[in-house]
Amino acid sequence: MRNIVLVAVFMFLGVGLAAQQQNEEQDTDVTVGTVLTIGKPAAWEYRHIQFPRRNMIIKRGGIATMKSVQGEAVLVTGIKKNRKGVVLVTLKRADGRKFFNTFSTVKATLHNALAAKELYYHRTGVN
Repeated sequence: MRNIVLVAVFMFLGVGLAAQQQNEEQDTDVTVGTVLTIGKPAAWEYRHIQFPRRNMIIKRGGIATMKSVQGEAVLVTGIKKNRKGVVLVTLKRADGRKFFNTFSTVKATLHNALAAKELYYHRTGVN
């Protein structure tokens, strides 16, 4: 019984290390200048893209509708990794306009947003 428990623990550790290596490999895919596209949120609002709250958008005179950002191409202008190893990216609209007519950049947790399909790689030439 003890041997089975030890084998199970080592298997879980091995799977964890493999997942960590896969995350590190994904870090190299996205660089500054990479074009991504904003998808639809899985829930009512975006969880992994840190858009400002609706009241802040309205206070600054912007239009607080999330449909205006769906399908927009965005450029990665900055990449940082925090102490926990989470990759944060700074996004700017590729057409040069501002998000909601008020905010020039937003931040997102890269791997979570890609997994939730809030962000995906931009495809050029596809209708």
